[in-house]
Amino acid sequence: MSEQITSAKAFAKTVRIAPRKARLVVDLIRGKNIGDAISILKFTPRAASPIVEKVLMSAIANAEHNYDLDVENLYVSEAYVNEGPTMKRFRPRAKGSASQILKRTSHITVVVSEKKEG
Repeated sequence: MSEQITSAKAFAKTVRIAPRKARLVVDLIRGKNIGDAISILKFTPRAASPIVEKVLMSAIANAEHNYDLDVENLYVSEAYVNEGPTMKRFRPRAKGSASQILKRTSHITVVVSEKKEG
């Protein structure tokens, strides 16, 4: 007896945007229908919007092609941003010293699920 899969995932690993900034965008789409989520991302003027939109489109494609889910009934069930590896750089400062610059990266995950028809 096989259990029917009702969700699909997509990841974007080591994306060069700070997790704190990406979380602001991801919080906007969590729990929304995919149509609403795509339109929100299109009109959100933040650097993370096109990246999150790309991950969302990938999750939708995975749902459609790998699991034969109905695209009309999909919604964003989970969306979260984890911290990736941090690149450390140095900037020269006064009197021969240097200060560290942390270039943070993100791992973005989007999970789309089919609505339960009850």
